[in-house]
Amino acid sequence: MSEAVITITPNDAAHDVLPDGHLKVGVDKGELTQVKAASADGVPVGGALAADRRSWLPTGKLALSTQYTVDAYAVDGAGRRAAKHAVFTTRVPKHKLIGFYTPEAGSTVGTGMIISINFNQPVTDRAAVERAIRVHAKPAVEVAAHWFGGRRLDLRPRRYWQSGTEVTMSLRLKDVEGAVGVYGTQSKDVRFSIGRDQTGTVDADAHTLTVRRGGQVFRTLPVSAGSPAHPTYNGIMVIAEKLALTRMNGQTVGFGGEYDIPDVPHAMRLTRSGTFLHGNYWAAAGTFGVTNTSHGCIGLADVKGGGSTTPAGWLFEHSLVGDVVEVVNSHDRTVAADNGMGGWNLGWRDWSAGSALA
Repeated sequence: MSEAVITITPNDAAHDVLPDGHLKVGVDKGELTQVKAASADGVPVGGALAADRRSWLPTGKLALSTQYTVDAYAVDGAGRRAAKHAVFTTRVPKHKLIGFYTPEAGSTVGTGMIISINFNQPVTDRAAVERAIRVHAKPAVEVAAHWFGGRRLDLRPRRYWQSGTEVTMSLRLKDVEGAVGVYGTQSKDVRFSIGRDQTGTVDADAHTLTVRRGGQVFRTLPVSAGSPAHPTYNGIMVIAEKLALTRMNGQTVGFGGEYDIPDVPHAMRLTRSGTFLHGNYWAAAGTFGVTNTSHGCIGLADVKGGGSTTPAGWLFEHSLVGDVVEVVNSHDRTVAADNGMGGWNLGWRDWSAGSALA
């Protein structure tokens, strides 16, 4: 009978085993000759024997919610063989961390698109989560992350994306512990493309929206921005969603019962707080290009139900989610960086400083 005594940690039939630093194999009065470890579906666990062949450790983390089998073999000083077998199961997380992201996979977006991930649970280990998310672009460009609290992570390049860029966001959150006892579940690649270069500049004093493509003026449209009592934010905003028809109710954005329009046409969201570019069929014809009358939105002439040849219809047809819209000469503060995709209003140094890995 062999004098070699093999120990496998965790013990046979153990459960709720943490995935990192808890698997090891050792031998007393002998040397290990081989250790084989694998998941129930046959994926091997990489590992290495110590120089004295008296211990073995895995070279990476185990997966959560997985059953593992370990078979260890050893010999004693007389060459007599010993073996040991163990089966254990890693922890099944009670709380899962899920990131809900924009833009959508397969979409074509404007040059101002900011990748935004909103988590269903507060993240306390922001560095671990950020390390598990990478953005690759062709042509290559530096991309930095910025946290807005514990539930939102945004990523963008130093300058607007170049038209034609192909972007891949790699989410490798599976089994990453984002907070105590809270583990990620996602492992996927999200690919999207950057479309033509189009930006818009709203001059609130001049009551105009100048649309540029490739830096050249494409069209100038008359608008009505926020009134003196409710001015439009200054600064860089980005189209976050397009709605052919939507309801706008003042009660949802802090204006009480001042308005409730059930069928606003050609609406394109610029901020989370409720700033839109949208069609307006209820204002007098002489409003646009002449005076600012809204509660902070930017209105363009339209007809009830939305017309395809109206200024609002034309802009809606020629716009992408991710297009930049910058407001100048408005008598209000600059839009906050976390209000929609307002992150372009931060300089690169301040943006990069918001990374947990800075």
